[in-house]
Parts: sequence; structure tokens; C-alpha cells
Amino acid sequence: CSSDLLFRAIDIDAEISFIRLKSYEGTSTTGVVKQVLGLSENLEGRDVIVVEDIIDTGNTIKKLVADLKEKNPASIRIATLLFKPESLQCEVNPDYVGFAIPPKFIIGFGLDLDGLARNLRDIYVLHDDNL
Repeated sequence: CSSDLLFRAIDIDAEISFIRLKSYEGTSTTGVVKQVLGLSENLEGRDVIVVEDIIDTGNTIKKLVADLKEKNPASIRIATLLFKPESLQCEVNPDYVGFAIPPKFIIGFGLDLDGLARNLRDIYVLHDDNL
């Protein structure tokens, strides 16, 4: 898992938690962010780094940050492997970006299409003729 590799590269005392949110059906956003797996840890006064695979419309990360702020952390930073600035529907400014990419639907390397293709070893653009 790529998050495991990232976490192993950190050389300070840190904890890791996983949250799963869903806002896509097929290749389109639903506009509704659903929490599939939640957070139970106390974040009060703690520094939080959200590690995201992709920021597309920005709606999911905006909702997550709003929910995390209710837990009174000392700070929240956002790191994302992939960022689609042309697809943003709300203001989101990630602190750390691996790659800015065009507004194409991508799969693989943990990114899915209705639960499928996460296990592909690389990232692929899904062309309209593949749908």
C-alpha cells in the first residue's frame, strides 16, 4: 500500500489512521460525500496531515477538513499525490502536491472505477471509449 510506504519514510513519532469517503458513482461525482469508514481518534491540539490519493472537484477534501476542524486539531495540512486544479468546484489549496494532472478520469495504483482497477500497478487514463 502506498500509504504504508509513505508512513515508513517518516522518522518522527507519528500515528496513522484511515478514513474512507466516497463521492463517485462510475466516472461522475455524485455531489454528495459519504463517510464509509470514520475516525475515532482524539485530535484536539494535535497536528494532522491528511494524505489524499487525488483531489478532483475538491468537495471530498473540503468536507473532510471541515469535519476534522470540529475535533480542534492544532493544525491541518493536506498532501495529495494527484491534483486536478482545472476540475475544482470549490477553493482547495493542498499544502503538498505530487503531480498536477489534467481533468481526465484515471484508474490504478489505488484509484478505482466502482471498486475495480485499484490493484493496477500503474496509473492509467480511462478514455471515453473504454466505458
